[in-house]
Parts: sequence; C-alpha cells; structure tokens
Amino acid sequence: MERKFKGTPPRLPVIFQRFDAPLYFVTFNTLLKHPLLANAPVHAAFRSYAERGLEFNVATGRYVLMPDHVHVFVRIGHDMTLRRWESGLKQCLGKTISALGHEPTTIPGAKLKSFWQPGFFDHLLRRDESYAQKWDYVWRNPVRAKLVTQPEDWPYQGEVHVIDRV
Repeated sequence: MERKFKGTPPRLPVIFQRFDAPLYFVTFNTLLKHPLLANAPVHAAFRSYAERGLEFNVATGRYVLMPDHVHVFVRIGHDMTLRRWESGLKQCLGKTISALGHEPTTIPGAKLKSFWQPGFFDHLLRRDESYAQKWDYVWRNPVRAKLVTQPEDWPYQGEVHVIDRV
C-alpha cells in the first residue's frame, strides 16, 4: 500500500480575497521544541522582517514569540503566498539564531537539519470569527506557560501593523 501525505488544505481565494486580503492566524515551532526564540535579537529580526512586509502587500498584526514557537496574525495580499512569507521569516530568524551561536538541530536517522519543525499551522479567520478573542487567548500564552504573571510583562510580543478585524 502506497502512503499518501496530506497537502495544504485548499483555500477559497475568490471568496476571501474579493474584498479584503485574507487574515491568517499562524503558528510555527522550533524543531524538537528547542527554546531559541525568546530573546531580543530574534525579536528584533522578527519585527524587521514584518515591517518590510508592506513592500510585498503583507501586514503583520499582533504576535507572540514564545521560547519554542511563534503565534502571529498576518494578512496576505495578492502578491505573496502564506508559505513563501513563512519560509522567508524562518530563514530570517534562522540567520539570527545562527549568529547567536546556535546550530541547526539534527534528528538521528533523519536527513532533516534545521531550526524549524517542517511546515506550520494556519487558520484562516472568517468574517464571523473574532480576531480580538483569538488574540486574547494568544496574548495570555506566556502566563499559561508560567513565564510571566501578567501578559503585558512578556517582552516578546506586540503588533507591527494594525489589522482591523472584529
């Protein structure tokens, strides 16, 4: 029996891009959950990459960098794909992580050598879903992980571009 792998779920670009560029909630992880992301240089690299996104019709909204994963809301325009944006972000952050003296992770018996778990999780927010409710859940992630006592105390979170969605 031949094993088949699932691909990216199909999107409905005609419906969701007719009026506004789609808004995604994206999460991606470091390989083997290595805590590489919660530091000032990675945070600065993330913000720099996100700020340049407007040149490519990409708006990065609110985000939280956890030690081993990233949560971010991003609106992708017609000139970019979510996969290409995410790949570029991982490459940018990987360069910063390497500059900090870290080596990509290797899994014994596998060819994979990377800072990142392959792929990412994305959720397309539809009109009836609340960006504010999803943000509140993400914003409280550092508190649930017992990294801070108040969400506003977590230094590796913020908003790059204001994305209105209620």
